[in-house]
Amino acid sequence: MIGLFIGLFFLIAFGIYEFETNKYSRKKIPNVIHVNGTRGKSSVTRLIAAGLRAGGKKTLAKTTGSAPALIFESGSEKPIIRHHGANIKEQIKIMKFAAHRKPEFLVLECMAVTPEYQWVTEHEMVKSNIGVITNSRLDHLDVMGPGLRNVTLSLCNTIPSHGKLFTSEKKMLPLLKKQAKRRHTEIFQAQDIEISNQEMKKFPYIEHKENVALALSICQHFDIPKKIALQGMYQVQPDVGAMEIYDCERENKKFYFVHAFAANDPESTEFVIDSVKKLYPHIESVVLVLSTRADRMFRSKQLIQMMKNIDFTHLYLIGEQTTSIQLFARKHKLDQEKITDCGWINGNELVQKIVKLDSEETLILGIGNIGGNGGQIVSYFRERDRKRKK
Repeated sequence: MIGLFIGLFFLIAFGIYEFETNKYSRKKIPNVIHVNGTRGKSSVTRLIAAGLRAGGKKTLAKTTGSAPALIFESGSEKPIIRHHGANIKEQIKIMKFAAHRKPEFLVLECMAVTPEYQWVTEHEMVKSNIGVITNSRLDHLDVMGPGLRNVTLSLCNTIPSHGKLFTSEKKMLPLLKKQAKRRHTEIFQAQDIEISNQEMKKFPYIEHKENVALALSICQHFDIPKKIALQGMYQVQPDVGAMEIYDCERENKKFYFVHAFAANDPESTEFVIDSVKKLYPHIESVVLVLSTRADRMFRSKQLIQMMKNIDFTHLYLIGEQTTSIQLFARKHKLDQEKITDCGWINGNELVQKIVKLDSEETLILGIGNIGGNGGQIVSYFRERDRKRKK
């Protein structure tokens, strides 16, 4: 019994020490920007940090996306190795590390998903003065749902108290405004119409205009001119999950593979598909490659339901539990002649199947999940991208 009390005492003492240490670290950092939202968190985190650096601000950043990374003041980065999985206490370690380097800005991507952890991360750990909610989409409904209002309210848990909030969200903006007012926080909505298509073409990868507009609005808030901030953003190293297009060839046939696995909610995925089809209006053969994961079955089913609105030539199911997804597609009246269950497959085997389609040029869109089979397919096309070989 005595040992139990001693252990409890040390546990409480350690908790108090950790809490006080984090308070000290936070006081050493003038500006903490906490980036939350359904889509684009990693990209927006990188863009904000790049724009601030270009404006002469000493800035550290940390992403938690497809490949978590710590981004230094120079723009160089170091991957974060997690030996015991993701844990929101990681943010405390990052803040302690940042405090020793004395940056003007620390840009943190939110790594919490559940509403409770989002609140704890912001109000007990990060305590940002600048909050960011990129957008609100129907995703992670198992923990944030069941509807869009619930998702939005969950994201609102990271709105800072007596601070400023920046967002690109349009549909749920009234709810964001209401929640920001409750926290005595001023809200700013970024307008993507202020970014020209010509400015967007200078990015070496496919970036979303609303992400750039959002990052720019924050940089301009800190008196960094648009032109200077954009020059910094053009140099940014994209997240592993960033959308790219790989130009490949096989048996005298051309393939344009679109890495869109990061846009894995229905609304974002449909937007990406429509956008890419407009970039290649002459290509009639549009192939979808849906990467499935056993722990993300609800996401795959959402995308199957979305496909009723999409005009596509063929759908290849890859990854885990593809048979279940094909049965789900049959139940929702998708044309079974347009669906191939590939199971776990490598890039070479997938292309062998696609080559059999009667088309000289094919637009291939990888959607669903970057983890698992999806990542392998991306690596295959990236290694064969003709642009990279030049």
